Amino acid sequence: MWIKKNKSGISTILNEFKQFISKGNVIDLAVGVIVGGAFTSIVSSLVDDMLMPIIGMILAGINFKYFGITIPWGNEPFINIGNFIQAIITFLLTAICVFAIVKIINLFYKKAEKPAPKPTKEEELLTEIRDLLKAQNGVTTESTAITDTNQSE
Repeated sequence: MWIKKNKSGISTILNEFKQFISKGNVIDLAVGVIVGGAFTSIVSSLVDDMLMPIIGMILAGINFKYFGITIPWGNEPFINIGNFIQAIITFLLTAICVFAIVKIINLFYKKAEKPAPKPTKEEELLTEIRDLLKAQNGVTTESTAITDTNQSE
């Protein structure tokens, strides 16, 4: 078994667990789950307390909390369609918000990744001179081979 009875075995397992927990990805995931849970409650409140009453008012005064079907069998169960519709709207709003957040974060990363600047004419000439000097000394590089084929054409 992976659990040893002696003290050193337990301390080894505890050290491995400590290393696992202290990794950045696990901590980031934990923070994301906690913030996501709080964010979901905010979106649920937005949908339940603000949007659904407005949607119900627009749809001839339907109260979605009690919108459903009672089945006339046995002890007459109630299928609450309104809660299901609210859950779908909550999911869609949460997905839209997360999508927007990811798009904004990606914009920051794209700005951080600037493409390499195009070499100036002076840098191109210096590179060509360097390659010619290397060719005179008998050192062939890929750029001198390309320069030589371009000059022969």
